[in-house]
Amino acid sequence: MFSYVDKSIRQRLEVQGLLRVLNKDGIVVDPDDGSAFMSLLGPVPIPRMIDGIEVVLDWYPFVRRTELSTVLDSAKEVENGGEEAFRNLLSNSMLVNSVFALPNFTTASNPLVRVHSCCLTGDIFGSKRCDCGPQLDAAFSQMKQDGGGAVVYMSGHEGRGIGLWAKAVTYLLQDAGQDTYEANTALGLPEDCRDFSEAAVVLRFLLDNRPIRLLSNNPDKSKALRENGQQVSEHVQLIAGVCEHNQRYMDAKRDRGHQI
Repeated sequence: MFSYVDKSIRQRLEVQGLLRVLNKDGIVVDPDDGSAFMSLLGPVPIPRMIDGIEVVLDWYPFVRRTELSTVLDSAKEVENGGEEAFRNLLSNSMLVNSVFALPNFTTASNPLVRVHSCCLTGDIFGSKRCDCGPQLDAAFSQMKQDGGGAVVYMSGHEGRGIGLWAKAVTYLLQDAGQDTYEANTALGLPEDCRDFSEAAVVLRFLLDNRPIRLLSNNPDKSKALRENGQQVSEHVQLIAGVCEHNQRYMDAKRDRGHQI
């Protein structure tokens, strides 16, 4: 994924410790190591306002290392009718995810962490059909009040992993009476196909395998992180942005086990 970076620049970043390759245990390995799983860049300083105060966040973009042979194998499966393999490749391997960490996150003993699934409509355009945008803002605010923390922003999780186009279709199905999960399956897609393994890997590296307090209402999220090696010491509820436009959406999540 970093082949477009000039070799001399890439080498300089590696020497400076700003470009690293991790295996699935969150351990730095050589780029040519067979266990290489992820490329991690940063920290890159990102100033932003939180509760009216400027805070400089540490930004760590990270992306799976996808071999050309994997792409070619997936392309062959598409030719043979196996479109699912290529969709999984695109959603898991071709998008850059991010950690946005408040100061001193990497030395914190048990920090607040929000693993946030990308929601263009809610996070960027302020849609009230979901609670995603308010949750993201509330997470930063709560972390600042707590003295630190980080948001792990998963770019490939739009619509619980189905993508923006399919998500738009499901909105129309929801307007016709289906709930957010039924609409996904009506399109022949999973209710939830998000993969949290990359989030677990980057957290294990940044925190040196220390535990986190997970800012989430979804118990499946902490289960997925634990299954991928990241300790979760506590589940911290995050309720924000509930309104008449997303009441059915919130009800559906509660019915699926979310702690709302």
